Amino acid sequence: MIAGAKHSLQQGTRRMPSRPIDMMHLTKQALGDAGLEGEILRAYSETIGTHFAKLERSTNVDDLLHHLHTLKGASIGVGAWALAEHAHVMANELKTGEAVNPERVDDIHMAVEEVQAFISQRLAFADLDA
Repeated sequence: MIAGAKHSLQQGTRRMPSRPIDMMHLTKQALGDAGLEGEILRAYSETIGTHFAKLERSTNVDDLLHHLHTLKGASIGVGAWALAEHAHVMANELKTGEAVNPERVDDIHMAVEEVQAFISQRLAFADLDA
């Protein structure tokens, strides 16, 4: 985990960027390699799509928490702070015994769609440059 990311999520102090993915963070993670950045984005998009779909089909808290943990961890890795925060909040609510909040699921769904649209657009531009 990136130093400070967990603390920032817990404290709610991370400034949310105007983009769904913090590209400066992702560039650092990819060591400045544009090709690796694209691979990371493709894998991340697939991961969040898969785990959100599984989250929607989950029938118990343990499964929900597993998929929320995966969404949060993957999102922190690429700098998708808003999606990570939504997953974090929902997981904390479930851990304290609260019922599933459909609005939280909707928030996560919207964040996933926003991130995936951003990734699709970014990859399309990268393909034009290649």
